[in-house]
Amino acid sequence: MKPVCCLPLATLVMLGGVSLFGAIAACWFAGVEPIPSIFAQLQIWQDRPYWLLEVPPEMDGYILAPTVVLLSIAIAVMKLSPQPRPWSRVVIVGILLALAFRYLVWRSLSTLNLTDPLNGVFSLGLFFLELLIATTNIIQLFLNLRTKDRRREADRMSRAVLNGTFLPSVDILIPSYNEPAFILERTIIGCQALEYANKKIYLLDDTRRPEIKQLAAELGCYYITRPNNLHAKAGNLNHALLGTTGELIVVFDADFIPTKNFLTRTVGFFQNPHIALLQTPQNFYNSDPIARNLGLEKILAPEEEVFHRQKQPQKDAVDSPFCTGTSFVVRRRVLEETGGFVTESLSEDLFTGIRINATGDRAIYLNEKLSAGLAADNISDHIRQRIRWARGTTQAFFIPYNPLTIRGLNWRQRLSYLEGLMYWLSNVSRAVFMFMPIAYAFFDVIPVQADFQEFLYFILPYAIVQLSAFSWLNYRSRPAVLSDLYSSVLCFPIALTILQALLKPFSSGFNVTPKGTSTNRVIFNWDLSVPLFTLLIATILSFWDNTMTLITAADSSSVEGLIFGCIWSVYNGILLSIALLILIDVPQPDRYEWYDLHKAVKVRLGETFNSGITTRVSEAGAEVILQEKLVSYLRKERPITLTITEESLQLSGQITQIDLTDNVPRIRVEFFPMSLPEKRQLLEMVYCRPGQWKNPRCPGEWRSLLILINILFKPRVFWKINPDKIPAPQRPLVTH
Repeated sequence: MKPVCCLPLATLVMLGGVSLFGAIAACWFAGVEPIPSIFAQLQIWQDRPYWLLEVPPEMDGYILAPTVVLLSIAIAVMKLSPQPRPWSRVVIVGILLALAFRYLVWRSLSTLNLTDPLNGVFSLGLFFLELLIATTNIIQLFLNLRTKDRRREADRMSRAVLNGTFLPSVDILIPSYNEPAFILERTIIGCQALEYANKKIYLLDDTRRPEIKQLAAELGCYYITRPNNLHAKAGNLNHALLGTTGELIVVFDADFIPTKNFLTRTVGFFQNPHIALLQTPQNFYNSDPIARNLGLEKILAPEEEVFHRQKQPQKDAVDSPFCTGTSFVVRRRVLEETGGFVTESLSEDLFTGIRINATGDRAIYLNEKLSAGLAADNISDHIRQRIRWARGTTQAFFIPYNPLTIRGLNWRQRLSYLEGLMYWLSNVSRAVFMFMPIAYAFFDVIPVQADFQEFLYFILPYAIVQLSAFSWLNYRSRPAVLSDLYSSVLCFPIALTILQALLKPFSSGFNVTPKGTSTNRVIFNWDLSVPLFTLLIATILSFWDNTMTLITAADSSSVEGLIFGCIWSVYNGILLSIALLILIDVPQPDRYEWYDLHKAVKVRLGETFNSGITTRVSEAGAEVILQEKLVSYLRKERPITLTITEESLQLSGQITQIDLTDNVPRIRVEFFPMSLPEKRQLLEMVYCRPGQWKNPRCPGEWRSLLILINILFKPRVFWKINPDKIPAPQRPLVTH
């Protein structure tokens, strides 16, 4: 893929900025005037700040008052409004914005250490990187002032679809590249189960596999392929546009399964001729590898939850929701008029939405979980997927669809897209922050000049209120502590990717994330662990050195800085230790996900009949509670027939596990190969029930911190896994 712009302006700006900073630093170290004099004067101003940037003498003894008062107000508002409402959001965001600006002014005019070149370089570097994250947070807070919820509008718009007065033709496109047949099968069956008659389903096979063509024929959907893989997914979709005619286009990734009401909830919006694209949340029916490797599947929601529950409704309020590549509906006419799916970037979805918005047509977001897909199988694939997203987003600076320069967007839309760009860029800052405590020990630098009273007066109110409101603002989808944990795992590879992309934006092509694999082995990702392990050792050594220096320090002016360094080292050490545990992929012997699903069943064991209830179900089997009088008939590998009465579905299998705890027989049944109609019924019951995908609620900050500390002492890989008891990966079910 070649860059569109002849002159990579973004690369020149980055190199120019780094070169300028380096030249100034070199002159400072060399004593070339007037650079040292300028910084000496700046240091005088830092030492004599404006009185508003100092702790008032009358606050002596009441230094915690601002924190207590503001935290009390924030807690009271959140108690009165458990979910963010317009008034409560304005109060909380207003407090945070005021504290953020207060902190930045104090930080820039009172805390920089410019006493010598070494301290100055570290201090200014830290400040500018901190300013990048602070600017991102301020933009996010500003966008948080407004939000959009279209669920009631969907109720109203769906009536025309349900009563048959608005039924435009719909083409459902499923782009595929080397996914296993059993994953494609469940996606196709899910699309066929959609409660909408005027639809056609197309499987777009970019690997030209005969078995996939046969699968499409057996399931009864259209099959499209092409002679090459030019422009990857975007090229695959554009090729399919030439052979289809539906008024609306729906795209599902190969592993995403819609609920039956996906089209009835979305198509009605297109009665408005100005709406060109509708995006729904990306939702996952398996745990991401970070939660799985830590044993937090029931506690830690995927990081996408914050984006889709908090950020997308905010972006929708300013007419700039992101198109995320799957589970969206787009009007064919607008797509063709704008040139199809963007092929110049790895993030074809994002820039296709930007290009549509720039034409004056509208993209909107419906915050309803109407589909679910597979998260990455292991941590290395998870990181590679994020690297692709980061590189694709950074390519905005090198293609004609840069949201900061493309014509047709208003300033609010540009600000919203800028926040998305800065989110990835801020990983560079986060990576450097992990190194900063080491500078306290190994370079004898104090990058922040602040005493303990200033910390309590200027930093603590902002930090505490932000911490208390973080998960409230994102609808309890992610606490700040766990958000930092995700960042610590991802920041180094993403930061390196960002820097590479700014120098060579098109050096890497589109890589599909593998899905549907299974393993019965514990795997440690050594290549990913090297930077984290090295940094952890350096952090431990720096903590020891800072502690020893603190004990013997004769100069009281450096004590506060050393204390900050020690606290920072402890926090980073905890995050790095847990990040290393995340890199240990735990076994996944079962390729099928199990769901808590209670269904009444009739049970047949030989000539004996009785009833039971399922507790967990997958497409491969079920766990059932039986009545006690059947205990004498139970034995492993015995054939059994289950009839799910509500679904009128009869399935045969064999018993693989028996649990008689408390004299209540629980059994696990592995289904025998089933017919296609039976498989359709089972998959629709497991994956396609309207309203089945809920919004998880994460724990609070203190509980999250305790959970992380507990993980340090009881890692899942050592406490919950016995390799000798792990069964071999299950075989795929034959369905035809």
